[in-house]
Amino acid sequence: MGKKTRLNGALKNYLLWPIYLTGLLLCMNLAIYVVHKEAGYVMSFFVAAYFLMAATAFYFKRNKISTELVRYAMDFAQVQKRLLKEMAIPYALLDVDGKLQWGNNEFSDLLQGKKVLGRSISNIISDITEDILPKAEADEIVHITLNNRNYRVVLRKIISPNFDDDTNWALYDSESIWDTKNALIAMFFFDETDIMLLQKENKDQKLIVGLLYIDNYDEALDSIDEVRRSLLTALVDRKINKYMQGIDAVSKKLEKDKFLFVFQHKYLSVLQNTKFSILEEVRNVNIGNEMSVTISIGLGVNADSYITGYEYARAAIDLALGRGGDQAVVKNRDKISYYGGKSLQVEKSTRVKARVKAHAFREFVEGKDKVIVMGHKLGDVDSFGAAIGVYRIGKTFNKKVHIVINEITTSLRPMLNRFVENSEYEEDLFLNSEQAKEAIDANTLLVVVDVNKPSLLECEELLEYARTVIIFDHHRQTDEAIDNAALSYIEPFASSTCEMIAEILQYIGDNLRLRPIEADALYAGIMIDTNNFLTKTGVRTFEAAAYLRRNGADVTRLRKIFRSNFSEFKIKADAISSTEVYLDYYAIAICESDDVDSPTILGAQVANDLLNVADMKASFVFTEFNNKIYISARSIDEVNVQVIMEKLGGGGHLSMAGAQLEDCTIDDAIVLLKNTLDEMVKEGDI
Repeated sequence: MGKKTRLNGALKNYLLWPIYLTGLLLCMNLAIYVVHKEAGYVMSFFVAAYFLMAATAFYFKRNKISTELVRYAMDFAQVQKRLLKEMAIPYALLDVDGKLQWGNNEFSDLLQGKKVLGRSISNIISDITEDILPKAEADEIVHITLNNRNYRVVLRKIISPNFDDDTNWALYDSESIWDTKNALIAMFFFDETDIMLLQKENKDQKLIVGLLYIDNYDEALDSIDEVRRSLLTALVDRKINKYMQGIDAVSKKLEKDKFLFVFQHKYLSVLQNTKFSILEEVRNVNIGNEMSVTISIGLGVNADSYITGYEYARAAIDLALGRGGDQAVVKNRDKISYYGGKSLQVEKSTRVKARVKAHAFREFVEGKDKVIVMGHKLGDVDSFGAAIGVYRIGKTFNKKVHIVINEITTSLRPMLNRFVENSEYEEDLFLNSEQAKEAIDANTLLVVVDVNKPSLLECEELLEYARTVIIFDHHRQTDEAIDNAALSYIEPFASSTCEMIAEILQYIGDNLRLRPIEADALYAGIMIDTNNFLTKTGVRTFEAAAYLRRNGADVTRLRKIFRSNFSEFKIKADAISSTEVYLDYYAIAICESDDVDSPTILGAQVANDLLNVADMKASFVFTEFNNKIYISARSIDEVNVQVIMEKLGGGGHLSMAGAQLEDCTIDDAIVLLKNTLDEMVKEGDI
């Protein structure tokens, strides 16, 4: 404060211009001396007078000028302060610790006149916490809601050497300078309520394309007498049209069992909150029909164009049908959501699709030199039996066939040994992953059986090497799928992949005939996956079994092969005896894996046995194996365990599913399952 005010910089140079001009006058004076000496004397007198007057004026007037400048600066600062105080947007200053130091009128109005100076901003506005305060040059942006308005808050750190004249700022580097306490944090509040409302309105008015298919149109009509068929069709159409009117949708019936509809995005949340109640409404239509009518819905959301939205809807409806129907699938770009899927899939009586797929498969086999068959990791009897069926098809057309198997489970070893020890089969019939990579070439057909998720394959890399991929599977599809399949035959209603392959075998032609050992493998796959023909069996299941029996499958021989040893029998008994019943209807057990070659197979057997207990709707058996937690889930018909397992990252069927968990213990996995059951029961999903 005691320092004198000094003029410097551009202002000082401006005021000294009259003195600097004296030099120019002196040059002029010298020029005049050359022309006329007396005139030079006169000019010298006036130059000296001019210099003295300019110097005197600068010396005696500078303090007054400085005073006027200070007064002007103060007036200007007041104007700036008033402008900040009356600025149209809320503005405030914080210290580096987040305490409020100053706020303008708009900010005061925002806080409704509360006395908040000196308080921490996190106590005033809870959404602005200390951890989001800017620590460096970059601004921090946070979105908050205050007084029912939405604001975008920009936090900017302000630092200036003038905050402390004694600080030598040249000693600070570009990063550490921001750690000083000599700084303030400016807050700007931008009201974006109207913008958000317009964005929401724009989003709500976007159109969503949907497809609705009746899953079992022909089968449902066949289950009722001809007189009432038109009435059933009319009732189903009325339910669908009434539902579409409720969401202000424009719908068009494309075919007798297919609808296209378009509706506004704002109704999507209504459909999701009601879990697509149209599924239940159509299923409850009954005028004497033995088979309930079910529908599938596919929606394409947040697409960049209507064409892309339609493609999303097509992909969603394909996924819904591939998972067995009676459900809605919403495809939101890469995110996929599932709703429904509670009913048991109904087997289609016609085998037209199997015949068409068989003929297409034959063409692919005939066009290749070699066939490689691959199932899922820890292959079971179903994947092995299906692979053997594909082997017989390949050999019928004189093709070289290999089956990829890495780890042989205890349940699979007796069946596989029958082929390994049989001289009629090639020594290189079974390959591991490394051998398969060497064997595959551009003219090799890769056949995937009993799995449709790339991450579960015995050797996922083979998908990149193969130009032609064929899929045969009976598991429901998920959003993780094999994209480059030339032929995909996925039937969730089938009891097993062996059943599907047995049907394919009957339509391949060329007098194909299975050997008894091969018929045993296929029959065993059906037997194991249906729990000795107790679950998921239909007419076509028994027809496939009959075909295999005619080709030499022996039930007695298979029963001897799949008998358990005494130690495994004791482990199953211990697991059953320690079972916990959760929420009165769900059995949860732990199956020990010590001294067991295939604990996951043992766990599946325990899960099947627990369903024999009265009132048990579903069973879940946990097994720790290879640093993973395996969950085997089983049900009869009341609970869709596939939906439960999907929430844990797994999948499967309505009555038979599983999941694999990593980086957790069995206790953690059980807690996760219980929380999932609690949530699904609360939301009415099960």
